[in-house]
Amino acid sequence: MEPGNETQISKFHLLGLSEDPQQQPFIFGLFLSMYLITVFGNLLIILAVSSDSHLHTPMYFFLTNLSFVDICFTSTIIPKMLWNIQTQSKVITYEGCITQIYFLILFAVSEIFLLSVMAYDRFVAICHPLHYTVIMNPRLCGLLVLVSWIISILNSLLHSLMMLRFSFCTHFQISHFFCELNQMIQLACSDTFLNNLVMYFAAVLLCGGPFAGVLYSYSKIVSAICRISSAQGKYKAFSTCASHLSVVSLFYCTLLGVYLSSAAPQISHSSAVVSVMYTVVTPMLNPFIYTLRNKDIKRALKGIIGVPVM
Repeated sequence: MEPGNETQISKFHLLGLSEDPQQQPFIFGLFLSMYLITVFGNLLIILAVSSDSHLHTPMYFFLTNLSFVDICFTSTIIPKMLWNIQTQSKVITYEGCITQIYFLILFAVSEIFLLSVMAYDRFVAICHPLHYTVIMNPRLCGLLVLVSWIISILNSLLHSLMMLRFSFCTHFQISHFFCELNQMIQLACSDTFLNNLVMYFAAVLLCGGPFAGVLYSYSKIVSAICRISSAQGKYKAFSTCASHLSVVSLFYCTLLGVYLSSAAPQISHSSAVVSVMYTVVTPMLNPFIYTLRNKDIKRALKGIIGVPVM
């Protein structure tokens, strides 16, 4: 494309989940409620683990990191969405869009790595219980989290810097409620081959790799559980990883569903709706999933808020 046909833009328009004005109050109330539940629920987990010395174990160390990432993940998207609905504006600046993409990728990849690390933690706890404290020592736990953050930061920085080389023509509308990487690539009128190549390579390496690790860990966990003779022992072993498996299934299934179908532009609105699952619903459900069947967390929460937790 000739340079004269390209435009240096300063803003985009986020079309959101619906353009019907009558649905905006409902969407605003729904997402405000989910955001508040997400923030307060995950904050309670962080406070519960921090205040109870009995919860200073690798499993809960990773859980607090996951709760922190969930708060940051939703805070990257929802406040801007609510602000646009409240002010009846769909505008996001070019700089704001690039910044949002950076933090979205950062926290999404961090969550993926943390979920795989938590799966490895459960694998060691169930398959090698006698060596658990030796293997999952504080140094290794800290190193796993540190490496996860470093890889996530470098990956998101790479994608964000590559976005700066884009030129856009005249179509500045994003069929989403946030600036999503694949949507931005589709809007660009400059050559996007390298960006697509990097995006799908990173998806295979940074999503497929940890997911394969999760599947391997749980295949070994299931095999170990099946070898337990007593029914009570099987139930206890399974209950320690059932919550994590639920979160992994919900997060990965919706995330993979969105990006595997993202090549079809005619279903971009459907992708936006499905994106709500991994960007909003999963972080909101995590506190409930990890507390409903966890007596230790319930005890710690009771000490904080003063009333029993169901």
